[in-house]
Amino acid sequence: MSDYNVLEHDNVPEHHLVEIADEAKILKQFSVGKDQLPKIRKADPCLKLLEEARGIDIEEGRLIRIVRTHSVSGVSVAYRVVVRG
Repeated sequence: MSDYNVLEHDNVPEHHLVEIADEAKILKQFSVGKDQLPKIRKADPCLKLLEEARGIDIEEGRLIRIVRTHSVSGVSVAYRVVVRG
């Protein structure tokens, strides 16, 4: 991997791997299934850096929490499901 970390760029939001124990709570809170959430490809540069930083392989079907900070509207949180690719 290159020396450039995309997660440190100002326009790239924070990406966090959701703990397996918390996934069901989050899905229940929003009354959705994983098939209804937006997707993020396993090959996404942010996921590759998360895998490298944690020393793990993020499996398909796991949830990723994306936290965006806006100067006007504050903080927004979104969830995505890891898919092949």
